[in-house]
Amino acid sequence: MIGASGGPRSDTTKPFNSGQRTRERSVQSSRQPRGQSRSANAAPDDDIPVARRSTPPAPKRSFGAKRFISGAAGALLLLVGLALVFPQPLRRLLGPPPVAGLNVRPSLDGRLLGHFPYAEVSQSELVAVAPGIALQRDAADAFSAMRQAAAADGINLVLLSGFRSISLQKHLFFDVKSERYQTASQRAKVSAPPGYSEHATGFAMDLGDGSDPGSNLSRSFEQTAAFAWLKANATHYQFTLSFPDGNRQGVNYEPWHWRYEGSTEALKVFDPALRLSR
Repeated sequence: MIGASGGPRSDTTKPFNSGQRTRERSVQSSRQPRGQSRSANAAPDDDIPVARRSTPPAPKRSFGAKRFISGAAGALLLLVGLALVFPQPLRRLLGPPPVAGLNVRPSLDGRLLGHFPYAEVSQSELVAVAPGIALQRDAADAFSAMRQAAAADGINLVLLSGFRSISLQKHLFFDVKSERYQTASQRAKVSAPPGYSEHATGFAMDLGDGSDPGSNLSRSFEQTAAFAWLKANATHYQFTLSFPDGNRQGVNYEPWHWRYEGSTEALKVFDPALRLSR
């Protein structure tokens, strides 16, 4: 072609060649370093929409929760340390309030002067077993069967006491304590405070030997034929000795005091005492 100056024009514009550009791109791609599968300008993982991620995003750490956990752990360690160094003041602070009429607080497991708390059984659950003496109906049936078996072996089992109301227990504890010039701790060794006696449940009873009434409600009962028979046979009828010698409740040994454990209800009632004795 002839340019504006009149001389031949050198046309440097090359016609469009799509095949050539494709080859150039292939060459540029082949020059990319190995191991680099994406360009440097690719978006980081955090820019990938949450719905398209294969794993959920890592939760952000909360420094407030860490501080709370650290503070709670420190407070717990402090309480443990105080309990080891000053056990009595801490028990007074955390334990139940003092019982009315006694300047004594129950322990953390609910015991008062060694005795666990017991609610009074409903009157509808009581059955008369002897004149003026009643037991919870399941305990009454079991005792009747046990007494008959003992009689067949020549043993005269006598029921001395069964159910006691909380009001009667109040008299036995406070009035007798006063008459005998006993402290609350001394009285609790032989009689439970009101609201803490097994007799209130209707499952407990005091037994004697009809052939040796002088041993009634005394340690000498363990020398009688009746006690020997009970040791050998009472568990067959679901009765167990409540306060054996050296019991962990700290109550005086009472070979005459037995309780019934032959029903689910009875086991629930005496569960704290059973766990302590293990």
